[in-house]
Amino acid sequence: MTDSILLVIIGPTAIGKTELSIDIARQLGTEIISCDSRQIYKELKIGTARPAKNQLAEVKHHFIASISIKDYYNASMFEFAVIDLLSELFKKNKFVVMTGGSGLYADAVCKGIDDLPAIEPEIRTNLLKRLTDEGMVSLRQELIKIDPDYCSTADIKNPKRILKALEVYYMTGQPYSKFLTKKNKSRDFRIIKIGLNRERRELYEIIDQRVDSMMQNGLLEEARSLYHTRNQNALNTVGYKELFDHFEGKHSLEKAIELIKRNSRRYAKRQLSWFARDKEIVWFHPEQKQKIWEYLNKTIVNSKIT
Repeated sequence: MTDSILLVIIGPTAIGKTELSIDIARQLGTEIISCDSRQIYKELKIGTARPAKNQLAEVKHHFIASISIKDYYNASMFEFAVIDLLSELFKKNKFVVMTGGSGLYADAVCKGIDDLPAIEPEIRTNLLKRLTDEGMVSLRQELIKIDPDYCSTADIKNPKRILKALEVYYMTGQPYSKFLTKKNKSRDFRIIKIGLNRERRELYEIIDQRVDSMMQNGLLEEARSLYHTRNQNALNTVGYKELFDHFEGKHSLEKAIELIKRNSRRYAKRQLSWFARDKEIVWFHPEQKQKIWEYLNKTIVNSKIT
């Protein structure tokens, strides 16, 4: 597959990745791999801004609504599934498009995830029980003592990150940071990365408008239908957790919507900070479609792109 090319289109939430990816994939006659860590769940439709039915019909998408929120899933599993799929897709087409806002999932495919030990179910079950009984602060303090190196760089406000690091420690007796070698895995296909961004104020306005649209399209009802499963890790997601708090009387619906907008803006900021570390990304404004095509024509030698 040395002549095969994976076109990666990434950027913050609401930036316009879906539209550009479909346009490129359609013109190249290829398929799209989603590297969105939430759109992969069947139950999460409105709150994850899943592509519309007509968009999914235009170009075949993979890893959209393919598993349940009750299923355990992680970036390492995603890596192996995508690499297997690419070996088949590249038999049909020289190009494949991958798009999404999950930096970890994109890196899993492009750079690889460090080989980690399989975790015994009992360890995971025990830690989940401790999370419920003791709370995240207790587990976070424990992890800081066990693995200060990991805590110095990781988002330890994220319970998923804390649980993963503690799982590895209790499974191996070694700090999680010892397994993070930062060595990229070799891939037998070429990777070209395009990033989309726009002026921050403009992006934030679009995010606010998207949240309003989600509410109009039934996000409140979708969240209410999922409330009984609120403890699933997949639902620790902007748009759902704020509404769950509203259902529990912690704040008004108006306040919940305000928090969704604020937390979505903060999420976009974190996404951009993650992507800024990757010097392989070439950045464009989402409306610079002509420049994007010119870049692709210049970058991809001996390929027919129009």
